[in-house]
Amino acid sequence: MSGRANRVQFLKLILGISIVSILWPTLFAPICLAEDEMSIFASTSDEIIQVAIANIPPEPSKPEGTIEPIADPIEPVNRAFFHFNDKLYFWVLKPVATGYKAVVPEDARVGVRNFFSNLTTPVRVANCLLQVNFKCAGTETARFLLNTGLGMGGFLDPGKDAHLEKQDKDLGQTLGIWGIGPGFYINWPILGPSSLRDTAGFIGDLFLDPRTYLLNDPIFYVVRPYELVNDTSLRTGEYEDFKEAALDPYIALKDAYTQYRQNKIRER
Repeated sequence: MSGRANRVQFLKLILGISIVSILWPTLFAPICLAEDEMSIFASTSDEIIQVAIANIPPEPSKPEGTIEPIADPIEPVNRAFFHFNDKLYFWVLKPVATGYKAVVPEDARVGVRNFFSNLTTPVRVANCLLQVNFKCAGTETARFLLNTGLGMGGFLDPGKDAHLEKQDKDLGQTLGIWGIGPGFYINWPILGPSSLRDTAGFIGDLFLDPRTYLLNDPIFYVVRPYELVNDTSLRTGEYEDFKEAALDPYIALKDAYTQYRQNKIRER
């Protein structure tokens, strides 16, 4: 990517973040004020290592466009972080998740995943509105009310039985729909694959993630690792299959992530 193109993408990113900061008080203040006693947020992740990997299967290119490669100017650093995450998974996360899986029934683990997914509904609703997709916002709101009221606080998913499917929307996708390019590829330690645009989006989404506001509470340091272990227990084996099928797992992960994100933007 030329220097001029980089500057244009950077200016677009700044413009997008500025628009979000202007719209934030109007769209989201009522939700944030409800938790005004919680004033500090942390850099947490909705997709960590295996979650990011498990949810980015290679998909066929759509007829309306081809998959554009993403710049990777810091590849040596990204590769180092990729290997760090790889060792973290095999040496720590997988053994703990395997033991947890052996003693906790699958139905209970699925219920825990449903509960945490229900908690992050405000993130998805906000991005539906930012994408001017009112049907999407209505579906997410209806799912939240149904799952919270009839689904034991979100542990069950009656919304799915009512054909109210979860809408996977995030601010990185919203910025892409607004025309902001990915910038360049980043593979963060622990957090996994991302881009400059999606990193900015991830930070923005934190403001509406209720888990963020637990930072000052000791339970934060129990809830987040527990959620990660629970999610991993439902996906053990997928990362191993991914590595076995790839000639260069780093390149395969980068290409799969790029293709997945571009398709998410196009599917709006």
